[in-house]
Amino acid sequence: MAQTFNEDQYGKKIDRCLTDTLLKFGAGFAIGGVLSLLFFKRRSWPILTGSAFGIGVAYDNCERSLNASK
Repeated sequence: MAQTFNEDQYGKKIDRCLTDTLLKFGAGFAIGGVLSLLFFKRRSWPILTGSAFGIGVAYDNCERSLNASK
């Protein structure tokens, strides 16, 4: 049976957080870009809003994941 250390578990959680952040940022960026092209006459604020929303959701998920072990 392999031993697992707390550092390894923490590292896996951080890796999941980074992956989640990249995916949610990319999705927010893509959705904001589509909305910008289709509805908002190529303005930049939908892209920024979508990206920020994705990062915020990922941050919340990551915070919950890291604080769950306490």
